[in-house]
Amino acid sequence: MKRTIRNFTGSLLLGLLAAGPGTAVAEELTAFQLIKEGNRHVGEDAKDKVTQIRSEKSIGSLTPTIWFVVFYDPDATAKATEVKFGAGRKLEVKRPARILELAGRSHTPLPKEKLKTDSDKALDIATKEPILKNLKLTASRMTLERWDDMPVWKVRLWAAKLRNPTKDADIGEVFITAEDGKIVKNDLHINRVD
Repeated sequence: MKRTIRNFTGSLLLGLLAAGPGTAVAEELTAFQLIKEGNRHVGEDAKDKVTQIRSEKSIGSLTPTIWFVVFYDPDATAKATEVKFGAGRKLEVKRPARILELAGRSHTPLPKEKLKTDSDKALDIATKEPILKNLKLTASRMTLERWDDMPVWKVRLWAAKLRNPTKDADIGEVFITAEDGKIVKNDLHINRVD
């Protein structure tokens, strides 16, 4: 019996080692790294033509793990193909009905040369706002999209409530240009943690 357990444990360990690093723990990819990963799942005409990147609200940390990368796809009815990622792995590819986006310019690709500030840097810039110094930030949700004529990160933040730290409050957004990482708008309301 001991020999069987030892053989099973040894086989399991060898299997994990053979699978390579990063297999047991998913690697956190940045939004720009997800564009490269998303290129593997869209047609040639859509590669690198990103119109929007957005995340769901993060859980358990400030860094989101569920991301959606929307590509401009001339072959799709609504001109969009969306790749959903969870912890850096592709979960789903679909062609959403983004009819409202077709009315404006938000369905057109973001200028690639202006995509210089990645999601990790944008989150870092937003969380270092001086007004947030004494708050315990608990979650974030991020969106990269066209704002006027420039790509802008919208970083929405949540912080622990003062009277009930197990609950969090939506304290607003910080808008950061993807080109140079400058804050263009601060819409934070820290009074919501009361």
